[in-house]
Amino acid sequence: MQSPRTITVFDTTLRDGEQSVGIAFRPDEKVEIALALERLGVGVIEAGFPAASPGERDGVRGVAEAVRRPVVAAMARASEGDIDAAAEALAPARRSRLHVVLATSPIHRERKLRLTRPEVVELAVRSVRHARPLFDEVEFCCEDGSRTEPDFLAEVAAAAVDAGADVINLPDTVGFAVPAEYAALFERLRGVAPLSAHCHDDLGLATANTLAAVDAGAAQVECTVNGIGERAGNAALEEVAAALELAGLGTGIDLKLLPEVSALVSRLSGYPVAPHKAVVGANVRTSRGA
Repeated sequence: MQSPRTITVFDTTLRDGEQSVGIAFRPDEKVEIALALERLGVGVIEAGFPAASPGERDGVRGVAEAVRRPVVAAMARASEGDIDAAAEALAPARRSRLHVVLATSPIHRERKLRLTRPEVVELAVRSVRHARPLFDEVEFCCEDGSRTEPDFLAEVAAAAVDAGADVINLPDTVGFAVPAEYAALFERLRGVAPLSAHCHDDLGLATANTLAAVDAGAAQVECTVNGIGERAGNAALEEVAAALELAGLGTGIDLKLLPEVSALVSRLSGYPVAPHKAVVGANVRTSRGA
């Protein structure tokens, strides 16, 4: 019998989830959440953005020292300083991953980076090459991928893979996409490298877009517990994991532990879980049906 397809769950509660207004996890809180995520069964824990502050660096290092099974990731911009800071923080990790982020969409190239398309490709290659010897794994993120020209997205992704990237992240950074559009990005780049879905919930479609990406070939899903994150939040880990389980896809997630982990993140973040929240809300867990 053929084994079920397995999807890697990349949890970014401690990094992108911390972008929520008013959330700033202390280093010890990051470790407490990371250990809960390890028990839950996530494959990758993104512990933070070490270049942001000494406290953030200490939190990432604490997670790297504490967990044993998951890959521990850290985010960096496409600069040597950020990459080196991530390498230092992740030094104790049993297996490390750099998540290097570079904007690729026209509005970001023109307004934020002030770079041409060839210059963006050059910076992507230079960053991945610098990172490659410093980490066990390198994930390259095409920030604002859903608003990037498809031909340029394919060009940057291919260049990053040639430079040594193991995973390509195609995020819907502004929560702009709908499922058919988002799936088309993955269908176009399928085969370039293992692809990762990272969706924001501005239109209430983060989970739907993530599942559409999986259907189109994504090998990894990036989520946060309770869907916390900047603006309207991220794809909720509990929703995505439960849906993938129902679809017969392996994730390694122990669904029975979802309420416990949800409650922990709610307590430490100060963000309450709505009673009608999908999968982990009190009404859902106590309902006896119609």
